[in-house]
Formats: sequence, structure tokens, C-alpha cells
Amino acid sequence: MRTSPLLALALFAAPLAAAGCSSCGKSSSGPAPEATSSAAPGASESAAAPPPKAKTPAPSRQGNVVARSPAEDLLYVADEDGSALHLVQLPFDKEKPALTVALPGRPAQVLPLDGEVLVTIRDPGLLLVMRPDGAKGFVESARIALPADAWGLAITKDEKTALVSSAWTHKVSAVDLETKKVRFTVDVVREPRGIAILGDGSRAYVSHLIGASLTRIDGIGTSNPTVKRVSLPAAPLRLPYETTRADDASLGYALTFSPDERRLFVARHAFGAVGPEAWYGLPIVDVLLPRDDSPLAPRRKQPAVFGAHINAIPPEDPTLDLHPGDMVQPRAMVYRGATRTLLVLGEGSLSLTELDASSIDPAAMVRKNHPLQDEGATGGGPACAAPSGFALSSDEGKAYVFCRATNALAVLTFPDPKSGAKSSVVRIPLGKGPDDALAAEGRRLFYDAQDTLVSGGLGCAACHPEGRDDGFTWTEFAPVEDGGNTTFSSHVSTIVPGAARQTPMLAGRVAAQGPYGWHGESETLVDRILAGFALHRWDERHVVDKQTARPRALAIAAFLRSGLVPPPREKAELSDVEKRGKAVFESAETACKTCHAGAEFTDRVPMPLPRMTIRVGYVDEKENNKYKTPSLLFVGGTPPYFHDGSYATLEELIDKNDDRMGKTNQLSADDKAALVAYLRTL
Repeated sequence: MRTSPLLALALFAAPLAAAGCSSCGKSSSGPAPEATSSAAPGASESAAAPPPKAKTPAPSRQGNVVARSPAEDLLYVADEDGSALHLVQLPFDKEKPALTVALPGRPAQVLPLDGEVLVTIRDPGLLLVMRPDGAKGFVESARIALPADAWGLAITKDEKTALVSSAWTHKVSAVDLETKKVRFTVDVVREPRGIAILGDGSRAYVSHLIGASLTRIDGIGTSNPTVKRVSLPAAPLRLPYETTRADDASLGYALTFSPDERRLFVARHAFGAVGPEAWYGLPIVDVLLPRDDSPLAPRRKQPAVFGAHINAIPPEDPTLDLHPGDMVQPRAMVYRGATRTLLVLGEGSLSLTELDASSIDPAAMVRKNHPLQDEGATGGGPACAAPSGFALSSDEGKAYVFCRATNALAVLTFPDPKSGAKSSVVRIPLGKGPDDALAAEGRRLFYDAQDTLVSGGLGCAACHPEGRDDGFTWTEFAPVEDGGNTTFSSHVSTIVPGAARQTPMLAGRVAAQGPYGWHGESETLVDRILAGFALHRWDERHVVDKQTARPRALAIAAFLRSGLVPPPREKAELSDVEKRGKAVFESAETACKTCHAGAEFTDRVPMPLPRMTIRVGYVDEKENNKYKTPSLLFVGGTPPYFHDGSYATLEELIDKNDDRMGKTNQLSADDKAALVAYLRTL
């Protein structure tokens, strides 16, 4: 094994930690320290200097929550909940515990280079450059300010340029890694996340947490890049004939190229996909052909099955039969070259699912499902909950998975495919969990899709990723049988339409006692969570024992209120336009503040909503037209709007309000624009 400068750091991890090095990564209020040379001047300077040592390329050019050093002597783990970076020595030695370095904010992804480590920091938005230091252990060498909520990270093959996505502020920035300066920042659509850069550095693709399309950025080596949207239908082979759901997708955290870069794989959740009891759609891996930006899979050509139950709608190809549960809530993805497979990390299914990368629909061809939970685990305690990222060993025989809800690294050893043995899991504790045991349990439940008491196969985080929203309008069906439950579905039916229910954001909006629900039907947050246990499943006959379920609801409520981090809000004085919008908002003529009052900008009172055009596939709730006033906190980042998601932008909402909510018809175009500008500051 090649020895890197970082190995010395790992060898000194224990004494450094004892000396208080857990705080050595904390940044001072002054400028970042300059990197200095450790070479002493002397007579040898006159001699010919030896040629510079060739650097070892980064193991991966894409950031992840877990990454190994180029020399494979260290693992780096970005601990978002702990605002820390964990350094774990390889091979693992229980006598040498991980070194924990405090960071100036919550990290999202890490990418080690030879001699430096890049870390994205969410709030404040930063690209942090860190390096080993013989005296101090591990220190910050540069700090590059970026738009808030810096998240995704990727580098060019020459390691001279880094691209960073800023999720909430919907930006992508290029950073010159030699000068440590921002080359450009471009605006993109909602929630940019994963980044993949072609080997020639000509362009990059960006996935989004919301929606099916990708963003393509050309000219990343210049200061004037071009940005365009690339259409990539979600699960086209699994969509009903002539559906309008091809663009409805979420959880687009990860994308990656095949080794020859002829295919770009995008893991996400397809709302419109059909399958056995797929009330919520299906997790999927879609494939883009970068040669012409076309999707690999064609659209369905099979005509609709009139009146058929959704379970009876066959797929285009009978072999394409992905059952819910193989992978749920795709969170990270890595190409495994030795087996020509894709490893997809299921945040909700607590598994690494191995898919055939050569398939037209990889998610339909499951080679192997590797569980990460208790079965076969060693090391004490549950092996993994809420897996959020992973890295492969250089021989691809092991996967190192960070499990944020159990504060542990799960080391999964893949079995010899010829032996028929199961994969094995070893648990390595990392960091410290929440002090509140109830909130800690709530955190585990929030991400977990396997607790059948909580839901029918989907975790809370699937619809509320990071406590935000999926940008989707679900269908709520009334029970068919007496005594049945109201249920949710991602499918719109013109045969049996249901009520429109747009997913609300949770982070920062659930401090109030109540009521909750679009109609204010749940008196408290715990009541709403209990209602959700029955609502979020296929079977309306499922009975939720509230006495048994209540402890889970209490735990989830504790986590929602103490564990979810609201999006960043810029603390700046209002501009003249925004001040004008504030005056419009607070004026008696518009009466906006009458209902949108208080710290969360809502009085939480259900109010009658005058009739409006009903979207196709949804019912007119004329028997219950009272809707609870929604919070306006962070409203600028949560389109679409209304309970039915009928307005794509704030501008459209204000322009077409027609005095349904407050009085806006009298406003001039400038006043409407000012009102929108102010709403974006909330």
C-alpha cells in the first residue's frame, strides 16, 4: 500500500484527540491560514531540486458522505448532524478510534485529494479546503464563500476545478482549486444536488431533488458557462400509457457515469411508475445517453387498460417487475466496475441494492440486495439506520456506509458470488447522537421505511426530504368500505379521482400546538402523525392501534421540532422593492396579514376558499372547502402553490389569485412584483 502524508495523521489520532484536537478544525473569525512550506533553508537549496512527486488521483471525482483517501489509509465521513468530519484509519483498528474534527457548519459531502480534502458546508455556504498538519493534526487551509446550502461536489479530471451545488439557493458554482477563488455562479431550478463531470471537462450534469429533468452546464472551464435543462422522463417503461407523470420525480440525490461515459445513471423516485401495490410510485434508475442527451428507455406504447385496477396494469416488458422494497428512498449510488453493477443505497430500505448496469431499466434487474441492518452485524448495537452515503474499497470488496441515525460506520463485505454466502456487516461507532433519546428515536423512524406500523413502505423522509417537500401533489382517496381509512396515492385517476394534497414543508413550521392537515382536521402534531400512519399506505383496511403507535408519533414529533434544520435565511436589510412589498403585505387593503400572522405567518385557521378550476384527475371538495392557512415561512423555495399545486410560481399565484385570498386585484404590476419580492425574504 502506498503511504500518503495523511497516514501520519491517522497514526497520531488517539493522542491528538486526547490533547483536544477535536476542536482543531474550528475556524477563527479571521481569514483562513495560508499554507506554508515546512522545508528549512540551507545549502541544499543550491543543488538541483528533485522532480516533483506525482500525485495520486482522487479515488472518485464525485463527492459523497463517505470517501477514502487516495492511499486508502483513511476514510473521511461527513457527519452533518454533528457538524464534524470523522477520520477513520484503514484497515480499521479498534485500538485507534476515529479522530473527530469540528467544522464551522454542517458538512454535506467530502472529496479527498492527494494532500488536501474538500468539504462542502451547508450554512454558511462554504467549500472548505483542509490538509494534514504535523503539529495541529488536521487544519483548514482555505475557505471559499459560496451561496448558502452548499451541498453537492465534483471535480474535473485534472483536479483544477470543483463544481458545487447549493441546494436551497438553487445555484451551481465553479471554484478554481489552484487560486481558491470562485470562477462563476449560475442560477438553476429547485434543489440542485448531485454533480457528474465528463472526463474531458467539457460539461457537467446536475440532478435535482425535485423534478425529473437534469441541468447541463457547458464551458465549466470558463467564466461564462451556458446552462440548459435536459429532459429525462422518470421510469418511462413503467408509466401508464399517455400519462402526464413523466416529469414527476423526487429524491434525485445521486447520478454517476459508466466508466466509458456512454451512459449517465440517475437514481430517484418516480411518482408515476406503476407496479404491484406501488401506491407511491417506484424507486428507479433512469439512463441518459450523453452523446445526444436522449433517454435510453423509450416511452410505453401499450394502450390504457380502461377500468382496470392499478395492480392489474402490466408493465411494457413482463420481466420489468420491480416490487416495492428492493430499494426505497435512493440516497447515493456508485458504479461497481468488477461486476458491472450499480450499487444504490436505500435510505428507507436500509440496504445496498446491486443493479445490472447494462439493463435498459437497471432497477428492474436486481442482482443482489445487501441488508445493512441487524442481521449478521457485529460490533454491538443496530448496524445501520438512515444510511446516507458510502464509498467502496479499492478492490470493491467492501462498502463503507455512514448511518446517520445510529452514528456508525457499517462496513459491508460483499460475498464471493460463487459461494452463495450472505454479505456481512461490521459496525464502527462514530460521534455522538442527540442528547434527547426521544428525538433520537424519532430521527430513526423519520428515515425508516420498514416499520409497518408507521407506513406502508415509505419513510417520512421520502415525501419530506430533510424536512422540506417533494414538490408533488398527491391524491387522497376516501375509503371505499365503511370503516376504512383515507389513503394516499401518487397516481391520478380520471376513473376514480381523489382530493389534491400538495406536500407541505415541515422544517421550521411545526412549532405550534396545532391544528394540522390541509383542512385543519388534526388537533395536534402528534394527532396528525398518527393519522399519517393510516394515510400513507395502500390498504385502507389497515387498523392503526393508536395506543401502540403513540410512542412512535411522540418520538417523530420530537425530532421534527428539534432535529430538522430549517433552510438558511439571508440576514440582510430589505431592499426598497422588498420594503414596498412588505407595506403591501401589511396593508388593510390587501389583508394578507390578517391570516398570515405570527412567527410562522399563519393563524392556522381553516378558511373557506372560493371555487376555482379543478385540476384534471382531482375532485371538487365542495363539501369541505375550508383550508387551513398555510405558513409563509420559506415560501419562496416551496413551489408549486395552493393545496392542489395549481400555481407553479409565486408570480402566477399573486397574478391569478382573483381575491380568493386577501385582496390583490387592485394591485398594480409593480405592487405585485414588490409583494412577491417580499414573500421571497420570509
